[in-house]
Amino acid sequence: MLIGNLYFISAIAVIGGGLFGFDVSSMSAIIDTDAYLCYFNPGPHTYNSDGSVVCKGPNANVQGGITASMSGGSWLGSLISGYLSDRFGRKTSIQIGSLIWCIGSIIVCASQNIPMLIVGRIINGLSVGICSAQVPVYISEIAPPTKRGRVVGLQQWAVTWGILIMFYVSYGCSFIKGTAAFRVPWGLQMIPAILLFLGLLMLPESPRWLARNDRWEECHAVLTLVHGKGDPSSPFVQREYEEIKSMCEFERNNADVSFLELFKPNMINRTQVGLFTQIWSQLTGMNVMMYYITYIFAMAGLKGNNNLVSSSIQYVINVIMTVPALVWGDRWGRRPTFMLGSLFMMIFLYANAGLMATYGHKAPAGGLNNIAAESWVIEGPASKAVIACTYLFVASYAISFGPASWVYPPELFPLRLRGKAGALCTSGNWAFNFALSYFVPPAFVNIQWKVYVVFGVFCTAMLIHIFFMFPETTGKTLEEVEAIFTDPSGIPYIGTPAWKTKNEYSRAELIEEVGYDEDKRGAAGEVVHQETMATGEKLV
Repeated sequence: MLIGNLYFISAIAVIGGGLFGFDVSSMSAIIDTDAYLCYFNPGPHTYNSDGSVVCKGPNANVQGGITASMSGGSWLGSLISGYLSDRFGRKTSIQIGSLIWCIGSIIVCASQNIPMLIVGRIINGLSVGICSAQVPVYISEIAPPTKRGRVVGLQQWAVTWGILIMFYVSYGCSFIKGTAAFRVPWGLQMIPAILLFLGLLMLPESPRWLARNDRWEECHAVLTLVHGKGDPSSPFVQREYEEIKSMCEFERNNADVSFLELFKPNMINRTQVGLFTQIWSQLTGMNVMMYYITYIFAMAGLKGNNNLVSSSIQYVINVIMTVPALVWGDRWGRRPTFMLGSLFMMIFLYANAGLMATYGHKAPAGGLNNIAAESWVIEGPASKAVIACTYLFVASYAISFGPASWVYPPELFPLRLRGKAGALCTSGNWAFNFALSYFVPPAFVNIQWKVYVVFGVFCTAMLIHIFFMFPETTGKTLEEVEAIFTDPSGIPYIGTPAWKTKNEYSRAELIEEVGYDEDKRGAAGEVVHQETMATGEKLV
């Protein structure tokens, strides 16, 4: 018996996002503990005057490599997810990812040295790459237009919950003596993956994937289950079914489903928009805050448990501030969400840079938090301002790029390419996640406070790029988004200028209520409107 409640489907599927969250905080909460530093200490031991061991742990470059190894695996996993998704289905590909996560977690939990830890994290990354690429595709292909942003955005909310839960689990385990301090939380990571695999058994497959594979009866049954409340003749079900059927017929006559099509003239515009959505999400610097927040707050003068507890507050903020984006994000629209988020993140990054440059100074000899021979530190009231700006930065990301960056890319592409496009766009996320994870510890050593300037410049660039290139997709069906990228004047491949596209949430809300668009006059399932596309005619 399959379950058709949209929110239940989304709640189960986005556990895949929670896997990424678990990994982020299981590392950020552990890398500063004595158990971790002593066990993964590649250098010779040194001793205090009382004979106790001084454990410096991995140096900045090694720690960057350990942290980045998961992102490297995720990049590869996101690329292969397109093939898995198109071949076996959206749901099955996510289940494969959950099994891979269990394997990786076993290796990480049993790690005897740094190479074994890195291998386990790479395998975990394969899982995260698959799930993070295909969960948004799966949910977006099931959700109606007015709820698509909300339910796909739950992916990010699951990430924030995963970060928060695992941080406190890891923090609690840090009081355990010996290697159990990090083995226990790394082993517990398997629980959500097991729940994800079992929960997916109760969920339907994507109706659009079923249609793409000529399983029309199953497609109609899923639409009836999820949108028709059991009524196969529901006007909205009939409208969705006809749109999917029309699009599949069009695509069958224009079938080219290789990755190369994403770079052809008629696709390159939306490819760069989707890819940069994920790249900009990383270049905001948010995951730097997630991975290395204990380092950042150490610069602001926090130590020991005060550092860990203060760091955890940002995870709470991340969870809470994601909620408004889920509730009202579809009403706000994608463009305003992205642009305002970029603006406020830019402001708080520049503010931190200014505070660090004006009131900070080099750390004392011997380094800071064992990450380097020298770094930067700020003290007094200015340090509290740095912490406040960091919290406000996290809030700005959580309400904007956090959920919207997962919602937006799957909306841009036609059905035949959506699985591969989702894989390519998400691979951009993980490629830059890898680079930044490796870059940041040495950056704190070499350019200190200027790290904030670097990310502030990125936020400035993304604000400009979004204004000129990111179209509004809110309120449109996945099939209607196609029309955005074709020029009404007949000039091929240019499309509607991004700043002229509009939020159509109100129209979509009306269609879901009455089953047809009053502006286009006609009942669902009939030929109600013809939109001329650069490559042919499409029924909407």
